[in-house]
Amino acid sequence: MAISRAQMLKELLPGLNALFGMEYKRYGEEHKEIFESESSDRSFEEEVKLSGFSAAPVKGEGEAINYDTAQEAFTSRYSHETIALGFSITEEAVEDNLYDSLSSRYTKALARAMSYTKQVKAANVLNNAFSSSYTGGDGVSLINTAHPLVSGGTNSNRPTTAADLNETSLENAVINIAGWTDERDLLIAAKPKKLIIPPALQFVATRLLETEGRLATADNDISAVVANGVVPQGYSINHFLTDTDAWFLTTDCPNGMKMFTRVPLSTKMEGDFDTGNVRYKARERYSFGWSDPLGVYGSPGA
Repeated sequence: MAISRAQMLKELLPGLNALFGMEYKRYGEEHKEIFESESSDRSFEEEVKLSGFSAAPVKGEGEAINYDTAQEAFTSRYSHETIALGFSITEEAVEDNLYDSLSSRYTKALARAMSYTKQVKAANVLNNAFSSSYTGGDGVSLINTAHPLVSGGTNSNRPTTAADLNETSLENAVINIAGWTDERDLLIAAKPKKLIIPPALQFVATRLLETEGRLATADNDISAVVANGVVPQGYSINHFLTDTDAWFLTTDCPNGMKMFTRVPLSTKMEGDFDTGNVRYKARERYSFGWSDPLGVYGSPGA
């Protein structure tokens, strides 16, 4: 249905001082703090995790060398969604407007809506990270205590007991990450990069990562978190996280959290010959997800 004069009655009357409601500032592209971005030229993308070899055994004198095998561990698929929205304005509404260009004002609102949708979809990967209803290529949730390995073992990218963000839980997370192994139980040199938090935890994060002394103690101890630089990129607030006490650490493991852009954002407009209405639309195609779950560590909070 087109936007008609009846829906914009006040804009057609003399004496209107201001139009407001669509000039609010908006949050930036916060998904870029979490996801690596790649382009795609297919309807979907698949990424396969491979297993290497196990630790080399001792070869006895005169004995034959042991030959190991490699295999595919699991496959992650990114299915691109088409996100689109539009609006239409009647010819008469355009003709009779006294104050501003309708098209200019509402195309800004259209861009705002498209941007908001992208941020919500990106954050939903973390919002659903603990849910068994949203599984990755290895068959379990993104944040899980038992990511299965080819060797038969598991990796955990969350605390055994859910914990709020504090000095102890952050230190335990760093220790846990340092114990991760590859598919054949060889230790990997994984390290945290950035802390991702909802707005409610911003003051906790500031005290944890920017205070040289330990928190909430009379002892004159230094902050090991700060001194060791265990979170080198600091923290980033994501305003679209829905759990006020969940927190996440991105890591330097490659091919972790990813976004694929199939078709970048584009806008179009056209007039309808019969009605004279002018139609505007915005459209893009993309997908959010993860390949290697070791790209992130998280806790839902206590």
